[in-house]
Amino acid sequence: MLTASVLWGTTGTAATFAPDVSPLAIGAAAMGFGGLLQAAIAAQPMMAFGAALRSHWRSVALGSLAVATYPLAFYSSMHLAGVAVGTVVSIGSAPLASAVIERIVDKRPFTGRWIAGAVLGVTGAVLLCIADAGHADAAPASGTGWSTPAGIGLGLMAGLTYALYSWAAHRLISTGVPSRAVMGTVFGTGGLLLMPVLVATGAPLVASWQNLAVGAYMALVPMFAGYVLFGWGLARIRASTATTLSLSETVVAAVLAVVVVGERLPALGWAGAAMIAGSLFVLTLPAPRSRAQPAVATEVTHDGGPTSQPQPASVAAPSATPE
Repeated sequence: MLTASVLWGTTGTAATFAPDVSPLAIGAAAMGFGGLLQAAIAAQPMMAFGAALRSHWRSVALGSLAVATYPLAFYSSMHLAGVAVGTVVSIGSAPLASAVIERIVDKRPFTGRWIAGAVLGVTGAVLLCIADAGHADAAPASGTGWSTPAGIGLGLMAGLTYALYSWAAHRLISTGVPSRAVMGTVFGTGGLLLMPVLVATGAPLVASWQNLAVGAYMALVPMFAGYVLFGWGLARIRASTATTLSLSETVVAAVLAVVVVGERLPALGWAGAAMIAGSLFVLTLPAPRSRAQPAVATEVTHDGGPTSQPQPASVAAPSATPE
């Protein structure tokens, strides 16, 4: 999950190398082709578990719609509010949205460990956002008075849709469908939904080799490889923990914005990055296992059959140990 977050953290900086391409086209190309590639490599398990996926069509539909909406909101947020602020708001709001969804729908309580990690991470994300927004050199390119508030609003929408497709995918995986089949179905369908947007806005992508290279990188590395790792992680940890771990994306995005794009991050921003790193430490540090009740989790094997096996406390089922 952390490796996937590092890959995702490169997307905002990569998009700056194709300034003539609209954020809608970037998002549609990246998530659209990335999702179709996931469906292509998962064709066999998708067909094998087709009946199970159809029986949970509401979760599939919700996840697919969220997948199609997320990149359009995310890249538009970065375009309007800047790379660092757009990434921080989008990813920083996802853990709260995910935990609220789990609390309302799945009736899962907020664990003390998750609350501690989320408070650290979200506070760090807020500090990053304040530091970047308050810095004169970090003003959005559009320069209009409404661009930053609009970008923040779109970032909140991106955070909500990220939480929704994470929850939907985790819910489907929990029914016994392998993560490859779930991710291929949800992201493949979402990719299909993005194709009309790409057709309408994607002409600049093929106008130059540099634009085409940016689109290819976005689709193959962060969207395809990143979400393969994301699906593997969702099979082992709950969605709220996954979205909280993805806060590391904001640190990567901020560092790249400074080193590559040329944005300047003041001391307050680096303090926020340190708090996010602290939240990752809290969430990934193995918790002590109960002697009376060893942590056991159900994991899906490659052939789709469930198998019970011991699992480290750091990825144990929520009902066994706090995260």
